[in-house]
Amino acid sequence: MQYYSLNRQSPAVGFKEAAIRGQAPDKGLYFPESIPVFEKSFIDNIEAFSKEEIAFNVISPYVGDAIREADLRRIVSETVNFDIPLVRINENISTLELFHGPTLAFKDVGARFMSRCLGYFSKSISEKVVVLVATSGDTGGAVAHGFYDVPGVEVVILYPSGKVSSVQEKQLTTLGKNIRALEVNGSFDDCQKLVKQAFADTSLTEQLFLTSANSINVARWLPQQFYYLFAWQQWVDKSNPPVISVPSGNFGNICAGLLAHVSGMPVQHFIAACNANAVVPEFLKTGEYQPKPAVATISNAMDVGDPSNFVRVLELFNQELGPLKNVLTSYSVSDVETKKTIREVYSSYGYLPDPHGAVGYKALQQYLQEHPGNKGFFLETAHPVKFYDVVEPVIHSNIPLPDAVRGVMHLPKHSVQIDKNYEELKAQLLLLKQEVER
Repeated sequence: MQYYSLNRQSPAVGFKEAAIRGQAPDKGLYFPESIPVFEKSFIDNIEAFSKEEIAFNVISPYVGDAIREADLRRIVSETVNFDIPLVRINENISTLELFHGPTLAFKDVGARFMSRCLGYFSKSISEKVVVLVATSGDTGGAVAHGFYDVPGVEVVILYPSGKVSSVQEKQLTTLGKNIRALEVNGSFDDCQKLVKQAFADTSLTEQLFLTSANSINVARWLPQQFYYLFAWQQWVDKSNPPVISVPSGNFGNICAGLLAHVSGMPVQHFIAACNANAVVPEFLKTGEYQPKPAVATISNAMDVGDPSNFVRVLELFNQELGPLKNVLTSYSVSDVETKKTIREVYSSYGYLPDPHGAVGYKALQQYLQEHPGNKGFFLETAHPVKFYDVVEPVIHSNIPLPDAVRGVMHLPKHSVQIDKNYEELKAQLLLLKQEVER
C-alpha cells in the first residue's frame, strides 16, 4: 500500500515511512492510494472470527510487507487484548464501550498499535525517534502508556494547562522515563499549532527525528477501524444496520468508521456528535468550512476549532458535499444538554456515560427521533471516572475508582510549563536532544 499527501506536493510512500514521518514533507496528511474492500464472506460470517483475526484482516492491506506477518499478528493481538463490549441501554440505543484499555479511553487502541509499529521500525533506525504530540485530554495518557519504555523512542506531550481533567493530567505526567509532558499556557489549538510549527522547522527536523502520534499519523488513525468491526460482530439485527454516533473533536475516530464503511461494513448512517465547537455541523448546513478558536467545554477532548482529520473525511467522498451528507449528519450539543443527558441516562437506565459519551447519546437520540424505525449505538470513548469532577456533581454520587486510576492519583505530577511560544518548545526539544546524546 502506498500513501499520498493530501497536499499533493510530496512523493507517495509506503506504510513504514508514512508511520515514521507522521506528516508528509509538504505538511499534508497521508492517505491510502486505494481503499481495500472487505471480502463478503468476512462481513457475512464475522461472528466466526476472533478479535485478533478481525483486526489482522482489516489492517494487513494497509501495512503490506512493511511488517512481517508474524510480527503484525503479534502487534494486533497486543493492541486489542481487552474487552470492547456493545452494551444495550434501551430498546433503541446501545453503547460501544471503548474504555476497558489501560488508560480507560478509546485512544488506547490506536496508541498501542502505533507504539508497537514504531518499536518494530526503530530497530532499523540508528537515531532516537522523538514522538511529538498535542493532546486535548485522552491522547496524552494513551500515547504515554503505549510508548512507555519503548526502546529507541522518546515522547513529548503538549497539553493545555487547566483544560484537561485531573485524571487525564495524572495519566500523562506521572510516568517519567522516556515520557515528557509540557504544560502549555493556552488551548489545545495552541498546542496543535506549536506541534505543526515544529514539524515545519527544518532547522529542528535536521537535528531531531520527529514523528507525530496524533490521529494525523496513519498508524494511529487506521487501527481505529477495528472496534467498528467488533461492534458489527456483536450487532444482533444484521438485516437492520446500526446508526453510529461518534463523539467528534479532531475527527480521526469517525473518519476511521467511515473508512470501514466505505470498505464494506454495513452502517445505516453516521452522526458526528460535537460539543459547542460546531465547525462541522455548520459546514454540513452551509457548505462553508470556517475554522474558529476552540471553546472550552466539559467534554474537553472534543474542544477543537479546526479538526485536522476532516480533510480525510472529505477525501473519502471526493470533496463532494452531497455524497457526504447522505452518510453523515452532525449535531452540536451544549454543556447544559450534556449534563442533563448524563443525569437522565443514569436515572432512567442505570447507565453512567462520561461527558463525551453523553454528547454521543444525545445526538443519537435526536437523530432517531427524526428517523423513527432505526436503532443505533454511540461510542463511549472514556470511563466516566476520568471526568469525575464533572460527573459526580451531576449525579450526586461518587464514582468508584478503577484500579488503573487508583494507582496514579497519588503519584507526583512532573511537567514543564511553557507559554504558547514556539521558541520555548524548540528550546525544550533541543534540550531533550542533548540529554539523549549523553
